[in-house]
Amino acid sequence: MNTLQEILVFITFLMAIGYIITKFIWKPAFLNFSKKTDKACGSSDCGCH
Repeated sequence: MNTLQEILVFITFLMAIGYIITKFIWKPAFLNFSKKTDKACGSSDCGCH
């Protein structure tokens, strides 16, 4: 039972480290969610915003 707890703690630790790395240091291509800011004020983009 003690070994199982250590394995679960280790897996949780690795997941936390992976989250921190992908959040702040390295952004892989499959996590690239670019936000589009297409806010036109009419049918043509006149630049009035």
